[in-house]
Amino acid sequence: MSGETTPSHAPLGGTDRRHLNLDAGGNSRLTELGRTAYLQALEDGWADPRRIHHDGRRARALFDGAREAVAQVLGARTEEVWFAPSPTAAFHAVVPALLQGRKRAGNTVVTSKVERSALLNALAFTGADTRQIAVDEQARIDSEQFAHEVALPGVAFAALQHANHEVATVQPLEAAREATRAAQVPLLVDATSSIGHLPAPQGLWDALVASPADWGGGQGVGVLALKARTRTRRTWPEDQDAWFPGGTSLPAVFAAAVTLQEAERERQQRATRAHALVERIRSAAALIPDVQVLGDPSARLPHMTTFSCLYVDSEALMSQFDRIGIAVGSGSACTSATLEPSHVLAAMGVLTHGNVRVALDWDVTEADVDRFLAALPQVIAEVRGSLGVDGL
Repeated sequence: MSGETTPSHAPLGGTDRRHLNLDAGGNSRLTELGRTAYLQALEDGWADPRRIHHDGRRARALFDGAREAVAQVLGARTEEVWFAPSPTAAFHAVVPALLQGRKRAGNTVVTSKVERSALLNALAFTGADTRQIAVDEQARIDSEQFAHEVALPGVAFAALQHANHEVATVQPLEAAREATRAAQVPLLVDATSSIGHLPAPQGLWDALVASPADWGGGQGVGVLALKARTRTRRTWPEDQDAWFPGGTSLPAVFAAAVTLQEAERERQQRATRAHALVERIRSAAALIPDVQVLGDPSARLPHMTTFSCLYVDSEALMSQFDRIGIAVGSGSACTSATLEPSHVLAAMGVLTHGNVRVALDWDVTEADVDRFLAALPQVIAEVRGSLGVDGL
């Protein structure tokens, strides 16, 4: 008998050692067109767009064109669109402004238990009386309860996501909009996970926040759209003619607008391809023992899915995938610093640990998904084995 040993299975990840990023939720790769637009704006839009000289006017033309392009996709007027340094900054500007503008109506904000932390943190910081609507196991609100809550006295505004950023479920935004209109309450829509992937919710919002980093537009900019009729009161001491004093990076703004147009042109094609790839992932994950696939199976974002694995830790799974050159996210928001489980998954009543979130970038291929699926059962088995749980 020789001293050689035979491995029980192929090396994790196969022979392909390229780094593969399947964690594009909120952090998609800048497209080539976006890169070109960014460099063009660096060359042509370096001046202060508030200046009246030639270079300033050229920069202003780029800015105005970007604003108009984004407004067209969102179903807004050009003057109703603003650019923030980030989506979080947009939330932190619009939430107190809506509360101040509606303070005669009350200090209550109706929202759901599965909203993005940036929104919930902004509400908590303002001291608003937040009334959170429960969700079902798919992370979807009860439309009737939402309508009941927004019709009660003292409601300043309501806030609801278009689609969930962890499990991809689309919310009943049309019903929510009908309820807020009937109650004459403004509706703030978090579209940070949906714009570029789903048709924009035109006509279904009074205020809206979007994230260019999610559609391939790069970091360093967020979008705030606000209907002119919506009552607000700005809460900063300077530059009352602008929502974000000091301005925003013009190259980032221009790249965001150009890539949004690109995403809209290719949205159906991208969505069809991503949906098919995600269906493969969901089906493969469901075949693994003690794995639960989360989120609505049909009314969801096309490029994202999350599943929970019993007997494993999310951080261990992510580390094991990273070791073989595959980056994935976690449906759980727990971090090594806080060790707190995801409030989204907790609200759904599902497993809050051992979660993997896959969000496909615009350039992910079928071969990339093949590589991930080949490694998936082995990674789960090895992590379970390291914890003393029998492998698959």
